[in-house]
Amino acid sequence: MSLLPETGRRVTGIVARAQSAGRAPSVALAVVRDRSLLHFTGAGETPPPDPKTQYRLGSITKTLTATMVMQLRDEGFFALDDLLYRHLPGTSVGGLTLRQLLGHVSGLQREPDGPWWERSAGGDVDQLLAELADKVAGPPFRTYHYSNLAYGLLGAVLQRVTGESWTDLVGKRVLDPLGMKRTTYAPVEPYARGYVVHELDDSLHEEPRLDAGAMAPAGQLWSTVTDMAKWAAFLADPAPAVLSRETVDEMCTPVVIQDDAWTAGHGLGPELMRVGERVYVGHGGSMPGYNSQLAVHRPSRTGVIAFANSYGLRGSSIRALALEVLTTVLDHEPVPAEPWRPAPPADADVAQLCGRWWWMGREYEVLADGPGLVMRQVTAPEKPPWRFVRESRDRWRGTAGMNTGEVLTVLRGPDGAVERLDIATFLFSRDPMHLA
Repeated sequence: MSLLPETGRRVTGIVARAQSAGRAPSVALAVVRDRSLLHFTGAGETPPPDPKTQYRLGSITKTLTATMVMQLRDEGFFALDDLLYRHLPGTSVGGLTLRQLLGHVSGLQREPDGPWWERSAGGDVDQLLAELADKVAGPPFRTYHYSNLAYGLLGAVLQRVTGESWTDLVGKRVLDPLGMKRTTYAPVEPYARGYVVHELDDSLHEEPRLDAGAMAPAGQLWSTVTDMAKWAAFLADPAPAVLSRETVDEMCTPVVIQDDAWTAGHGLGPELMRVGERVYVGHGGSMPGYNSQLAVHRPSRTGVIAFANSYGLRGSSIRALALEVLTTVLDHEPVPAEPWRPAPPADADVAQLCGRWWWMGREYEVLADGPGLVMRQVTAPEKPPWRFVRESRDRWRGTAGMNTGEVLTVLRGPDGAVERLDIATFLFSRDPMHLA
């Protein structure tokens, strides 16, 4: 599977112009869909980009840290609204919650105190916690305030509740199950050296590649476009062995909107980026000498991964590059249609619920969807359908649409025949004239 030739030429041209205008030693970019690498292109010669070459992820690492937090939440280790002091006793910011830290709405200051952590050898978790004092820049939920320190603290929670290091956890819980063998804690050859490109003479100044220590959960990892294609695929179509779709959906739901125009927001780990009517999920990243961006359009299972081994693109950004490419691909590249497959016969109880229903003069249709139900408004087909899964014979729970979480109760007459559907007290009838 690959991009159409014209789409591929467009993408290659966009990347070449971005590397040239941005004066990056090299840029590597991949387009992925359904776990397949559709297109790779690179520009620059220091080094010549290759799908197997590692670049530093920077803050894309946060999405893996957030995934482990959600795994442990699902496994009952803690709740997202737990106060921090329950897991890190004695900390001066113990009144904040894990949810606030994940979504950058805790009010916590952006960086830990001391020398710039990204350009310094990091200490361990005990040192990070010992140096915490008054780190609050504002009250929780007042505004979006990005915090690297928040993810250092989340990493400390992961270590304290499991007794294992963040490094071991990310390998065992995320990288190994997804087969991300070229995603590593420290660089492994071949990898791109990172540079600062001096504004005055375009000279290259190689940056140190230091171990972030306790701040590793915020930006330590190294990876390739091939490995990150697997991570993009996971965000679009979650692997249950790592995290359920329901939980990944929760992570990708907005916690906070970053600007009045709603061009950006943040979920429980992933960043949200809006271009026109499309919303992409992913994250950007930077470490001294490196820039990265992951952007995924979940409905089409299409993503872009972009790396540069410089501290930014002059006059633009790696984020702008990735979003331009992803939007170009979605505008010009057809998404393959899902083949129609006949459904297995519905059981008798489900078959009784299928067909037309009415509520307040509006017509609805119920269809079997495997073991579940789908309900849509016939007169407004553009509205998202409601989906339900069975909890017992006559009790169903909403999983998608406006009735997510609500209960559908089947109401039967004295003879056991289905008479009504009760969805959150709204009664649906087979009778078009029924208005109650």
